[in-house]
Amino acid sequence: METNLSKRTFLGSAAAALGAVVLPACAKRGEARSVERFEVMKTPAEWKRQLGPARYAVLREADTERPRSSPLDQEKRKGTYVCAGCALPLYNSAAKFESGTGWPSFFKPLPNAVRTKAERGLLGTRTEVHCRRCGGHLGHVFDDGPRPTGKRYYMNGLAMKFVVA
Repeated sequence: METNLSKRTFLGSAAAALGAVVLPACAKRGEARSVERFEVMKTPAEWKRQLGPARYAVLREADTERPRSSPLDQEKRKGTYVCAGCALPLYNSAAKFESGTGWPSFFKPLPNAVRTKAERGLLGTRTEVHCRRCGGHLGHVFDDGPRPTGKRYYMNGLAMKFVVA
């Protein structure tokens, strides 16, 4: 019996091993999110009808839109960014700044607008930001933002809508 592995066999085995590690972690994350209670609760079918496929993927499945794909990244008018899932006001335009990341970025949310939680993944731990009223995934926050907070909340544009002041 020959012990040489072909590249295809090796890659297939590696992919299967990775799937055995990643898929259970993803399933646990989905289970954890599903047991949380929020003021606005809907079934997945209701969310899909309301949001459409792209917004649903971001808000309900924690997907990330492509950088520089959202018009909200270039929005310069005065106003309020609200949750696309439940219309809760999240960020004032005065807290927006150009981060160079390709996503709308803010140095602070409005009071009682968002919640955060640690998100563990293959690349380490980061802090997820979600709407405190409907639980929709908005983006992530890092400690490399401008004054006065030093925070950089970089949000998916699909997760929000802009209301002009």
